[in-house]
Amino acid sequence: MPNIFFLHGNDEFAIHRKIKDFESDFSDPTTAGMNTARLEARTMTENDLNNAVNAMPFLAPKRLVILSNPSAKFNNPATRKKFGEFLGNAPDTARLVIHELMEPKEVEKHWLVKWAAKNSSLVKLQTFFLPKQRDMAGWVVNETKNQGGQIEPAAAARLAEMVGVDTRQAGMEIAKVLAYVNWQRPVRGSDVEAVCIVTSQQSVFDFVDALSQGNGKVAQKLLHRLLENEDSFSLWGMVVRQFRLLIQAREILDGRGNKDDVARALGVHPYVAEKTTGQAGRFTMQALENIYHQLLKIDEQVKTSQVTLDLALDTLVVELAR
Repeated sequence: MPNIFFLHGNDEFAIHRKIKDFESDFSDPTTAGMNTARLEARTMTENDLNNAVNAMPFLAPKRLVILSNPSAKFNNPATRKKFGEFLGNAPDTARLVIHELMEPKEVEKHWLVKWAAKNSSLVKLQTFFLPKQRDMAGWVVNETKNQGGQIEPAAAARLAEMVGVDTRQAGMEIAKVLAYVNWQRPVRGSDVEAVCIVTSQQSVFDFVDALSQGNGKVAQKLLHRLLENEDSFSLWGMVVRQFRLLIQAREILDGRGNKDDVARALGVHPYVAEKTTGQAGRFTMQALENIYHQLLKIDEQVKTSQVTLDLALDTLVVELAR
């Protein structure tokens, strides 16, 4: 069996669930932490990777090394060749799980996918793509079963309308609504309406509206209200997703598309497409790209414990409103 796994695609929720499966493979949870290394390619050094992969496992047959976003580090032919040689010499005592987000159209030409195809004895490719909108209700039914519950078809369809193809958000909403019914009966449409994301989704729209208008006071108020009702990391995911949608919508608008084109291209509910199209029209592409770079910087700072997420969000509001 290969000791290197490359998880790729645009379904971040599925990729991180698969990583959790690797983490749960340790027979002794008490030594799992001592045998697991998590590396972010954007901030690591080559020595960090070398030490993590070549260290001997402690009271376990293998170490687990999780490497995210390799393209951020290995971004030219020379460094990629060197990285490939390093992978070819990785010891059997390490299981290396590499993951990177990419859209379906990027996969065929991606350098690491090509490398993996040529070295299939060393690495196992695993692809995780977001479902199509038409398949999302079925995805909700299956995910509800995975979480130990049941959901009526109409309720699954309603939840699918609310979340579009955002599987991470869908997974969190399913967990909420199952807790609401205490896993005692199938989830109904009224349960979905009572506890799911319409309120939070609308608040995120309002939050982005305030930012686009430079209204820092309103944006700050909405942010704090959201933080009272949402886990900060869940909220962060919703904000990042919205700005990612705005960039894509702006591209469609610049190509003379409209809200219907946005709905089809992004696989989102018509209501989400309408709100996103309206917001994208109030930003230039350069402004959106600058904001997205700020979000990536915040993500890195939070992951490396340089700043708390709540403080980073507050600071972001001040900077963008200015």
